[in-house]
Amino acid sequence: MTAEAIGRGAPVDRLSCYIRTLNEATRIERVVLAAKAVAAEVVVVDSGSTDETVAIAEAAGARVVHQPWLGNGPQKRVGEEACSHDWLLDLDADEVVSPELADEVRALFANGEPTRSVHRLKLVTVPPFGEPWHDFYLAWRAKLYDRRQHRMPDHRAWDQLQLDAGTVVGRLGGAIDHHAFRDLAHVMEKLNKVSTNRARDGRLKPFPVVALRVVAALPVYFFKHYVLRGLWRGGLYGFAFAGTQAIGRWLRDAKMLEMHLWRRAER
Repeated sequence: MTAEAIGRGAPVDRLSCYIRTLNEATRIERVVLAAKAVAAEVVVVDSGSTDETVAIAEAAGARVVHQPWLGNGPQKRVGEEACSHDWLLDLDADEVVSPELADEVRALFANGEPTRSVHRLKLVTVPPFGEPWHDFYLAWRAKLYDRRQHRMPDHRAWDQLQLDAGTVVGRLGGAIDHHAFRDLAHVMEKLNKVSTNRARDGRLKPFPVVALRVVAALPVYFFKHYVLRGLWRGGLYGFAFAGTQAIGRWLRDAKMLEMHLWRRAER
């Protein structure tokens, strides 16, 4: 697969893309090639891969920066600093820019820099079974932005732009295909890691709040994912996936409870 086969035009000459990686040999080539179809430069920030991630990324045309893991936000900041251009596209190693989105980005820059300094992009989950979830469980992320106006947070747990109130945000309708998980075991592995990081590095909530959530919040989390975010449309697999998402969110509460109990035991 080549960048030309993915894209339908020239990349934007004032746009860089950065991608964080760790042992992503099975996915990084497609991600880099799709990014090269829209961005003039692709920078991979590798945090110590022991597989062929680095070699594959370089062969696909990316420039690799080696950086031991600093945390979610700081690692993205390394990517921001490593890029040559001020306009940035933030991708994870499981996110593939669709040809439709690439066309939209090219059109956005056709007459110079965009008037809005940040744009939200649509993440479409691609499950391991069945069709992509184009019409439900969508996520909108501020991933295309001018680093002169916005920077990723310098926070170990958080890695999304925190926009000031009143910021006018653009929105593009083309998809980023999000190959987020191989199977439910992979989902739980990721959620376990994320819940640990956010419990440890986030603000510890008061004990009564944590206790209430541990006891009562799990059904609420499931309702949010299955009903409000539309996973009921994903059939039986959507039901199972909603269960993993609810448990993953609840794990953060349970781990905060454990932190409170450890603190009490140390007194």
